[in-house]
Amino acid sequence: MSGATTYLELSQDGEGAHKFYEVTVSGTVVSVRYGRIGAAGQTQVSSFPTVEKAQAAAAKKVGEKVRKGYAPAVRGQRAARAVTRRQVTSAPSTARSVAPVLWRFRTGSAAFGIHIDEDRCWVGNQAGDVHTVSHGGEVLARYSLPAGVKCLVADDFWIYAGCDDGTVYDLSSKLPFGAYGIADDVDIYWLDIHEGVLNVADAQGGLTVIDHEDEYQWARKSAGGQAWMVRADERGIYHGHQKGVTAYSPDGGGELWHTPTAGAVLFGWQEEDSVYAGTGRHVVQRLAKSTGVVEATFRCDTAVYSCATAPGGAYVFAGDSSSSVYCFDADGNRLWKLSTGNGSALSMQYLNERLYMVTTDGSLVCVDASDAAIAAAQQGTVPVARDIKSAAALPTYTPAVSATEIATVVTAPDGGVVVQCVQDGGRVRVHVVSEGYDRGWNVQFPRGIREVGARYVVDTLHPSPRGFYRVRGEIRRLI
Repeated sequence: MSGATTYLELSQDGEGAHKFYEVTVSGTVVSVRYGRIGAAGQTQVSSFPTVEKAQAAAAKKVGEKVRKGYAPAVRGQRAARAVTRRQVTSAPSTARSVAPVLWRFRTGSAAFGIHIDEDRCWVGNQAGDVHTVSHGGEVLARYSLPAGVKCLVADDFWIYAGCDDGTVYDLSSKLPFGAYGIADDVDIYWLDIHEGVLNVADAQGGLTVIDHEDEYQWARKSAGGQAWMVRADERGIYHGHQKGVTAYSPDGGGELWHTPTAGAVLFGWQEEDSVYAGTGRHVVQRLAKSTGVVEATFRCDTAVYSCATAPGGAYVFAGDSSSSVYCFDADGNRLWKLSTGNGSALSMQYLNERLYMVTTDGSLVCVDASDAAIAAAQQGTVPVARDIKSAAALPTYTPAVSATEIATVVTAPDGGVVVQCVQDGGRVRVHVVSEGYDRGWNVQFPRGIREVGARYVVDTLHPSPRGFYRVRGEIRRLI
């Protein structure tokens, strides 16, 4: 097998699989390239003491994939999945003053993905890079994903990146895992996850729902295409598209209400009782989750690319196509308009008197949104924005695609929870082995590392109201 290349593909239209796996042996070096069909994918290289051990390792990798349904194929015969990159224009701002930017981090590519929590800031760009940054402006880590990041979403503790390759990656531990795979005929626009259930809005105006086991549940087609908004809670799924916002029941997808909006929906946000739709007709509209009634309108000067709120909707923020950012009170009165100084905001989030934005020039921007800082900015006094850079020794994490790529332990550490992969009809499920848990419940677990009979140790398990466990912390294989 030395000097040979084995190329495999997995393409199962009903399950959305559309992947390749290539293993090359050159002397004592084994190279593995993998990803979505039609993409360059990622490459991992390993060295072994002897040619024989390299050949054995390569044969094991190929065998694992064949058992999972991969088959020999001819490279280039299958086409890549459809991918729509959001095409946006960004004109100069007409605002008289510039926002008080504290710091900015230039990621190198246009960025849509943002998530801000109490510990750190997350930004994902179209090059497939996800960086974490402290609130003080220090770059902490980098995740290198196989395809461009469409969005970053949080589901309680868990952080997910939805990518152009149709995979949604769980970034909650150091090693990213593929958590969901989206069918190849779904051209992803936006995602949201609630209690482990994935909701996908797409280019055709469709909505697809996938459960915690990465299995299709139901889909609906809206009256309008280009669905850039999906938000979810326990009461409904709120789907924004060219013809407005439609709410569906989470269980079964029955339509709850539909409200036409002032223009196509380009972005969405939610609070406990309301959803916010940013539109191409220069306004953000607040809709009641219970009825769909438009409660308030927030008027900007050009198309709205993004929006966010302060807790409870006390303030509403919006970013437009002309590199401006706005703030309104809850009744729709405009309080201020400032230039971002960094292009148009494609996503944004507010936390603790700071407004964080990712922009068309690929920057993560931190703005001091306190009353004092805004008042000073309106008078022309702003801080000198600090440009932050990645450290040369920044840790970089790539996804694990097989059980051989994760850490192993001989015994379970104190406090660890042991789980095991079991055959359940045509599926491989994961159940808890440790005492004190319901062994009839499934464990939400990366599909790519499931092997029948294999045991793993996880830091903790959290029960979901939907009747399954979710892994929190590191995953190690028990040998």
